[in-house]
Amino acid sequence: MFLDKLPADEIVPFTFKVQYRRPVMVRTLSLRTCAVKVMDEMDDTERAAEFTGDALEMEPAFATAAPVKQAPSKKSASLLREQVLEIHHYTDKLFSFRTTRTQSFRFQSGQFAMIGLEVAGRPLLRAYSICSAYYDEWLEFFSIKVPEGPLTSRLQHIKPGDEILINPKPTGTLLLGNLRAGKRLFLLATGTGFAPFASLLRDPDIYEAFDAVYIVYGCRLAAELEYATGVTIDVREHELLGELAADKLHYYASVTREPYHHQGRITDLIENGRLFADLGVPGLDAQNDRVMICGNPDMTAQLRAMLGARDFLEGSSTVPGDFVVEKAFADR
Repeated sequence: MFLDKLPADEIVPFTFKVQYRRPVMVRTLSLRTCAVKVMDEMDDTERAAEFTGDALEMEPAFATAAPVKQAPSKKSASLLREQVLEIHHYTDKLFSFRTTRTQSFRFQSGQFAMIGLEVAGRPLLRAYSICSAYYDEWLEFFSIKVPEGPLTSRLQHIKPGDEILINPKPTGTLLLGNLRAGKRLFLLATGTGFAPFASLLRDPDIYEAFDAVYIVYGCRLAAELEYATGVTIDVREHELLGELAADKLHYYASVTREPYHHQGRITDLIENGRLFADLGVPGLDAQNDRVMICGNPDMTAQLRAMLGARDFLEGSSTVPGDFVVEKAFADR
């Protein structure tokens, strides 16, 4: 079975060798140097609100079964138009896809962008975290399927060659720069909340910044873990990243609705201490630990309260802290 490739508590080593400085890596790593900071004058909440407002404004009052191609509207003139390269369906509720990437499109690991389709002559956009690495030549996204969702009811039917609209101004709060220096980093996610962490795990900076990186991922069913498990395996087996993650990258997956070797909600596993007992490490410590959170609003609210009770301070682009939450998804 696919999941058997990655025992939950297995630690697999991985670091950049000197030979990583071959021409292709020098070119791709330069993306970090060239990366631009979007809308620096706005705080995280304002940026999230602006993006969400755009999405709601563009939402039509009806839905169709598949993407509708129309002549470009004035509203979509400033959007990037990328082509779908591949799609992978994991369950009847989850899928991922890759698109082309315009050379001028820059983003930081952990950010999201407004993406979508042209519907009835207007762009229909939603916030999607970027899963691919900042140096990849493609863009990758991880999505849920909502039968009656204005966008996902169409998006789940895309095929190679179809056009995806992307706002060229990514933003977000799940950035390494929004955290204070620490020793351990915990990435806590449920469902498609794993998406921004897929990009972060592919970033060599995360392994330079922390002694240990723990992915704690919760889903309802074991089949829904496939995307996150695959990304983790790819990182560990990557010819360049593999050595950086050695002895640092830890994966802990739990499900809530069927038997599995780890069961329970992330909040409960932290509160009762089972998470740390299973990993064989001490509990959360505000002095040394840093946390990133992305998932359903209820989990996010509970984790915020739990971390606050442990003297963790929330960070932002203006004041780095001990933990960060993606406000665009958590505050709706």
